[in-house]
Order: sequence, then structure tokens, then C-alpha cells
Amino acid sequence: MPDPILSPDARCAPVPGRGFLRVTGPDREKFLQGLVTQDMGRVIREGIGYGAMLTPQGKLLADFLLVAEPEAVLIDVAEDLAEDLARRLVMFKLRSKAAVERVEGVVTRGIGPMPEGALADPRDPALGWRLYGVALEQGAPVDWEALRIAALVPETGAELVPGDSFVLELGFERLNGVDFRKGCYVGQEVTARMHHKTTLRRQLMVLSVAEPVPVGTPVLMEDGREAGVLYTQAGGRGLALMRVDRAEGALSVSGQPVTVVSA
Repeated sequence: MPDPILSPDARCAPVPGRGFLRVTGPDREKFLQGLVTQDMGRVIREGIGYGAMLTPQGKLLADFLLVAEPEAVLIDVAEDLAEDLARRLVMFKLRSKAAVERVEGVVTRGIGPMPEGALADPRDPALGWRLYGVALEQGAPVDWEALRIAALVPETGAELVPGDSFVLELGFERLNGVDFRKGCYVGQEVTARMHHKTTLRRQLMVLSVAEPVPVGTPVLMEDGREAGVLYTQAGGRGLALMRVDRAEGALSVSGQPVTVVSA
């Protein structure tokens, strides 16, 4: 098939560092429904969804995009998490009529008019669209880091830490990454309890940062207590996971003042 026709106003490029799994078999939707935070019915209806697999304690194992195919579900995940995720899925398969395999793949992401076959990124409109199965490049490079900082979208390898992160603290509810009506899945009980709390203990926030600092630099209060940790930075702003009760007043990183821009 020829490549989709791109609008001259679209800017796009292949997404680096992604791995792909394909889940097939008549039980594929039911199988995944009991494991991931997203409702598979929504994935099938809308064509794409964002979700995660958690530990029984409610901590992140991997986040990913789930893409509905005619006879399968494609999982688009960080390359360095793909093998472990495949192993864990196979471990849970038991007698389900489903199969999990690593597959070769490519995905293009872009902003501007969507070409035929593309899917809107389900996390936030600012992240544009994704087109699976083809590598296209057009226009000036997009500053994806700046876009996701402005939209408060975390990323594995930076703000999202497998084995440590609680997905609600990283904004998964706002990013359409967790469904509270779908029923049970691994880690659901802890996630539901956090959802029903009055406020979360920690929250992802955007900070103004005059000069870049190393990822993982602590954000300090005036009295020296740690208020949070600063991660991805671009264009004078950065994503920080902050303690909600310490996110006010004078804050600094590596001696330079910072302020909370949005949360």
C-alpha cells in the first residue's frame, strides 16, 4: 500500500525507542481486561487507549498504548520494557485462548491534520496523532518534550518509574489511562482506594526553571526539606513530582528559585 498522504501543514517523525507486542486469540480482550487499567471495550470502540499494568500493590510495571486491530490488540510500549511485559502477560495467560508475541513495528507521531488511518493520542490533544505501520517524516522537528511538559504527560524512563510510581499521582485519571468502572484488574484495589482519597499525597506539576538541572534533582523548601523531584525540562519549564503539602512558598533546585506554574 502507498504511504498515506500528508497535509503540508502536518509535522511528523517516527517515534524512537518503542517496542511492540501483539495479543491474538478469541479471549484477547477478556484476557487483557483483567490485567490492565484501561477498559478494553473503550479500546475496541475508539481504536486506541492508554493504560498500564500494575503490581498487586498498585505500582507501575509498564505504561503503554493499546491499539485495536481487526484480529488482535497491538501494545505500543517502551522498548526496554517490552520483553518483561511480554513475559508477565504470558505468565497470566493460564487457560485463556490468547497468545502474546513480540513483533516488529513502527509508529509515526505528528501534529497538525491527521492523515488517513492515524489515531488521536488518547492522553491529551496536545500530543497530536499516531500512525502505526509506517515511518513518515515531514516538516520542522517537534519539541515533544515541551509539549508533554505543558500537558503534564509523564514518560517512562523519566517521571514514570517501574516498580515505584503510583499511576494516579502521575495523572493517569486526567490522561484517560485508568477506568474506575471496568471491574477488577491487578492492582485495582489500591488504585481505587487512592482514587477515593480527598487528596493525593503527591502530584505531577509544571515548574518554571531558569537553568536546566540534572534529571532527578530534588526540589527544596526554604527550610531545606524536600518538596519533590524535578525530571524532564524544556523551554524554561520542567515536570516535577511534588508533595502537595509542600508545593507552596519559596522553592529551589540546585540553588536557583523555581515556581509552580500548573498542576
